[in-house]
Amino acid sequence: MAQMHQPADDTACPSCEEPVEPGDRFCGVCGYDLSAVPASPPDRPTLAIGSPVEWPAATGTDTSGMSPPTQQAGDLPGTDSDGGELPGPGVRYDTPPSGDFELAAPEPAGAAPADPRAAGLPAAPPGPAGGKLCVACRAGHVDPDGYCENCGHAQPRERDHMEQELESVAAVSDRGLRHHRNEDSFAVSATSLPDGSPAVVAVVCDGVSSATRPDEASAAAARAANEQLLSSLPRGTHPQQAMHEAIVAAATAVNSLAEETGSEAADQGGRQNAPACTIVSAVAAGGLLVVGWVGDSRAYWVPDDRSGPPARLTEDDSWAAQMVAAGLMNEAEAYADERAHAITGWLGADAYELEPHTASFKPDRPGVVVVCTDGLWNYAEGADEMARAVPADAAERPLHSAQVLVGHALDGGGHDNVTVAVLPFAVPAGGPDPA
Repeated sequence: MAQMHQPADDTACPSCEEPVEPGDRFCGVCGYDLSAVPASPPDRPTLAIGSPVEWPAATGTDTSGMSPPTQQAGDLPGTDSDGGELPGPGVRYDTPPSGDFELAAPEPAGAAPADPRAAGLPAAPPGPAGGKLCVACRAGHVDPDGYCENCGHAQPRERDHMEQELESVAAVSDRGLRHHRNEDSFAVSATSLPDGSPAVVAVVCDGVSSATRPDEASAAAARAANEQLLSSLPRGTHPQQAMHEAIVAAATAVNSLAEETGSEAADQGGRQNAPACTIVSAVAAGGLLVVGWVGDSRAYWVPDDRSGPPARLTEDDSWAAQMVAAGLMNEAEAYADERAHAITGWLGADAYELEPHTASFKPDRPGVVVVCTDGLWNYAEGADEMARAVPADAAERPLHSAQVLVGHALDGGGHDNVTVAVLPFAVPAGGPDPA
């Protein structure tokens, strides 16, 4: 998760395109007056894609006894589902190990799907007693520990590359090119509201690499949030309240892992960090688009008609975001700092305080929601950059689009695990006229 952000310096003279430094008043090559160049706008939603929404009263309250109000895009920066402040000054540094790694041995599991990295290789006959042949040398057989008996190569794990496609949503997760395992996880699903209309769910979680068992934390959080949404939405719970409950359920699932970790640490006579992860989720239901998050995984809105502006729907719980919100740095300065990706909010037993952020929107035109970890948005940070990376037919081919976006991150360097879900949003018949 969260490799150190190194944004490219794309500031150039509009006359001769020679790179210029921040603060330069004139181009050093052609002498162009740079003070006449307008500053780039910050990456914030530029269009209020929603309007006030009426929703049937929920059948109960959430786990905190609160019924979160619906928020609009203009309310998004710096607020949570209760309209409160972003989390306090607590900071968690997520510093993954450096350098390249060999593939690690597979986790105990059933038969794993074919590894996509072996695509195009000839099919291999099974080894003795149903054993598998090595994906590297295609000659040696794999021992029970997951290593080739011939060349010693560790075999891919099941989680190194995962894909899932439903009719209305799809997701892809990949280990990337530098990490030794995939610490991301996701869940996509669909259910129905009490009136029979569809509700589509996408949950993406990113394990904190500096914590213990980050891969298990992300898997537990994604599973718990998804199950909670599938339980509460059909009962008629307001989608934003259901989202709040889902994040609380995810946090509880991650916290439960800390009890096991604490026992293991005591047995080993040492102390380990509690399992932790970030979460971002989106629900499309009844003409509403609801997002919820904790951490620095993000959701983006990309309209089918690219003449309309895209938008980033979430606000990072990170050191960089806090510096920008406090007016101490601009975005370019904050994200250039080595502390930029230090997260200030996460799911885990050692989190300072759980502050689930939720926001509701009512798009007036069809589009797709891109729900992703920083393994993708590191290579397409701004909303316009993300929109350019999303294929034009994303609404018709969500799995293909998710594959393309993962490929975009891998082509950019693949320094982190990368996970992305693509959720098409169709405006219901008789919906609002375009703004």
